Amino acid sequence: MALVVQKFGGTSVADAERIRTVADYIGRTVRHGHQVVVAVSAMGKETDELLHLASQVSSTHPGREMDMLITAGERKAMALLCMALHDIGIASDSFTGSQAGIITDIDHTRAKILEIRPERIRKALDAGRVPVVGGSQGVSVDRDVTFLGRGGTDTTAVALAQALGADACEIYTDVSGVFSADPRVVPDARRLKRVSFEEMLEMNAAGCPKPAMRSVEFARNHGVRLHVRSAFTWEPGTWITEEEPSMEQALVSAVVSDTSEAKLTVTGVPDKPGIAARMFRALADRSINVDMIEQNVSVAGTTDISFTVPREDLTATHAVVESLRPEIGATGLTADPDIATVSIIGAGMKTQPGVTATMFETLAAEGINIEMISTSAIRLTCVIRRDVSEQAVAALHRAFQLEGAS
Repeated sequence: MALVVQKFGGTSVADAERIRTVADYIGRTVRHGHQVVVAVSAMGKETDELLHLASQVSSTHPGREMDMLITAGERKAMALLCMALHDIGIASDSFTGSQAGIITDIDHTRAKILEIRPERIRKALDAGRVPVVGGSQGVSVDRDVTFLGRGGTDTTAVALAQALGADACEIYTDVSGVFSADPRVVPDARRLKRVSFEEMLEMNAAGCPKPAMRSVEFARNHGVRLHVRSAFTWEPGTWITEEEPSMEQALVSAVVSDTSEAKLTVTGVPDKPGIAARMFRALADRSINVDMIEQNVSVAGTTDISFTVPREDLTATHAVVESLRPEIGATGLTADPDIATVSIIGAGMKTQPGVTATMFETLAAEGINIEMISTSAIRLTCVIRRDVSEQAVAALHRAFQLEGAS
């Protein structure tokens, strides 16, 4: 008998029919002799609807009340799923994050889990019941309801799996696994049977949204095996586990693009110690996450610094840097919202030469100019124009021969 944590996202429980289907699947898992703990997201677009309501009644959005509001969506979904389970003869109990013993810090709207005290969950399991936990929520050390942020139900599920010593954590979503490229861009992209934690984290950093990056980091740090699967077909999906050194590793596993970033270039920056530190500290103090950074060779004592940020932070970033420009002595500042990144990721890149050349040659053959470059041991990322990002992904997918069945 295995203990499995199953996470179901918003599309999986979007309406009454989908909730009954999920309940039937959980029931089959239980009847096969397994213990199941469920983490469930709010139904469909309910979180967006709650945020819209908040915007209609408030311009201040106090964090404590926003968390109380948003987590209501998960509470609704967990209660309805328990009702559906009872109807098919599966005893179950719903638990809020606080009832499940998920203790967080006090950072409202994006709280981090500090510890799990799963005594009530264990008691329900020992009684032969299915605990259904509202995702993306907990209780702070100040005893307030907290929200973990977007994608937080994945993190809830992984944290529960770790605390309970589960055999696996299954992430059910609207796709059937992790693919070698976005199937909407590359129709013959293949589903990957297995991906290492490091590869998955690099794919997340490059723009792959599922599973949530925080959950993958948690799973890697605590040795939780992840299985990303479809809640619509129930077919086997992609296992995310520790890297297996004994296995032959693919040179490149996936091509990922991200069109959500923007680029800023600060020109005429005095080339002396402390200038870049002052600028990036000011951005960090505004909670602006800087991704790629490139500094040109100094000419006549000045240099140019280019960097990328989330496009949603472009206005705030521009304001911060512009206010600092007289202080740091920079002569100009330009913003470019029309960029994209395209990345290739693969554990085999660590030991095989020629990957960089192939990527650059492929983009050149497509007439695609590279504006910035960033590398890690298993990822190579280029900044390009946004309007050619899909063309770049398709070309690189062909160049590294990633087509084919999973």
